[in-house]
Amino acid sequence: MTAETQLPQATGSCCSPSGSCHDGADAGAQEGGVTTVYQVSGMTCGHCEGAISEEVSGIEGVTSVKAVASTGQVTVVSAAPLSDDAVRAAVDEAGYELVGRA
Repeated sequence: MTAETQLPQATGSCCSPSGSCHDGADAGAQEGGVTTVYQVSGMTCGHCEGAISEEVSGIEGVTSVKAVASTGQVTVVSAAPLSDDAVRAAVDEAGYELVGRA
């Protein structure tokens, strides 16, 4: 019974709106640990998201990239803080403009 009681508790904490689940935090740490959100102009569709994600993913140390055209935001997870110039160059290479950090 104890195991059955613990499973719903773990599931409940993972789904909590506060994001307090330790499993979710561990996943972020495994991905790299430093999360930075950038504002990019010119994204209008999924193709744009993919082009930016591909270029930014090529920066050394980047473990995850999520570009969202509707907001113009690009969330980058990396092993260490990134140079804004490196991110700007990657976004420029993809054909878009880095406005700055969001």
